Amino acid sequence: MIERREVLINGEWVPSAGAGVIEVENPVTEEVFATVPRGDARDVDRAATAAAAAFDEWSRSSLTRRSEVLHGLADIVESRAEEITRTIVTEIGEPLSIATGHQTLSTVRHLRNTADALKDVDWDVQVGDTLVHRAPVGVVGAITPWNVPLLMIAMKVGAAVAAGCTVVLKGTEIAPMSSYFFAEATLETGLPKGVFNLVSGNGPEIGEALASHPKVDMVSLTGSPTAGSRVMELASASVKRVALELGGKSANLILDDLPEADLERAVTAGIEDAFRNSGQVCGGLTRMLVPRSRLAQAEEIAAARVARYVLGDPFAEETTLGPVVSRAQRDRVRALIRAGVDEGARLVAGGGEQPEGLDKGYFVKPTVFTGTPDLRIARDEIFGPVVTIIPFDSEEEGIAIANDSQYGLAGGVWAATTERAREVALRLRTGRVRLNGSPVNARAPHGGFKLSGIGRENGRFGIEEFLEYQSIG
Repeated sequence: MIERREVLINGEWVPSAGAGVIEVENPVTEEVFATVPRGDARDVDRAATAAAAAFDEWSRSSLTRRSEVLHGLADIVESRAEEITRTIVTEIGEPLSIATGHQTLSTVRHLRNTADALKDVDWDVQVGDTLVHRAPVGVVGAITPWNVPLLMIAMKVGAAVAAGCTVVLKGTEIAPMSSYFFAEATLETGLPKGVFNLVSGNGPEIGEALASHPKVDMVSLTGSPTAGSRVMELASASVKRVALELGGKSANLILDDLPEADLERAVTAGIEDAFRNSGQVCGGLTRMLVPRSRLAQAEEIAAARVARYVLGDPFAEETTLGPVVSRAQRDRVRALIRAGVDEGARLVAGGGEQPEGLDKGYFVKPTVFTGTPDLRIARDEIFGPVVTIIPFDSEEEGIAIANDSQYGLAGGVWAATTERAREVALRLRTGRVRLNGSPVNARAPHGGFKLSGIGRENGRFGIEEFLEYQSIG
């Protein structure tokens, strides 16, 4: 049993002001393996006060110093990669063979990318006789999710610190150990007191206190649209800036000119993208749009790929798909699978039953449907291993279906040429589109349209999210 009783404020581990604890459950064994403090608004007040006091000095730190800190954090995470990864696997159940790269080494790369991106920001630009300066926004309240807990901390805190801001982090209470690993790393790397502060607790108590605190100048949240809307509401009272990454229902659009030989790659890549981390990824390509004439082929390919997934112990080498994170999440995903069946979707693979041989753990069968754009499974963000294949009859209809979503975070387009794929991608109302299976560029901006949020992360774009323009002269 891991027991954390303290929070990090002004460079010191101190007891939380809250009296309660939060239990952290292993989604494979369904057993509690750790506890963290259930803090309250008093913790936020102490942390925000420390961050505000540290801001003046850190905001004037050199870019070299900030780069050294970020590279130092990356080095520490890399040196503890095995320990960190195994803990994250215990928290969320992602297979160890995948989590090393997806959860931990991606964090190392991101911190180094952010450090390197400092030189790409136009910190000072002369406009006639006026100096246009990029100034840090101030104290940032960062609220991070459980699906990639350490990477999301690095994305928000790394960029904010690079911008010259100070930070109060509310890490996720579902997978909180990453917050403590990161806090320990900030102490080891010599970050000045108060630049980074960690509070522990749940959203209604800690998140709302951050969003409404008078010394917090900006809130950056990754979470649900409901949480984002609430943060905006609270932040509006003091006209705080917000950056919100709120999920998606992304389309993988396969055009009719894609060569026969490439169809298998397009369908398989789409399934694999959507089922990353048991489908618990905000940018997963969970809607697969295919020409009606190729629907049967796409279904056959998708079913074959699903059949190769191995569910089970995430520490076992053969496991390729773990559980979802909690009982509530499992029940929600299964309810949406049942809704798909009840609404008349064709079940291609999987289903809502408990997987055979797995009597314990929050496992969900990898599931593929064929259906129409109006179904709940084609419109709601399921956040589980579920894909809906949707046929279309023309390119115009395919584009219209792709855009017919309240979300707009990610997408994919497959075509005979990259040029044609790019032409179609430019018509999609979504923040990031991959062409013919191209890899995600970690230096390019990540963020969405519509309910997927406000603002961008990654590279210089992530740093600039925490900067204000200042005209002098």
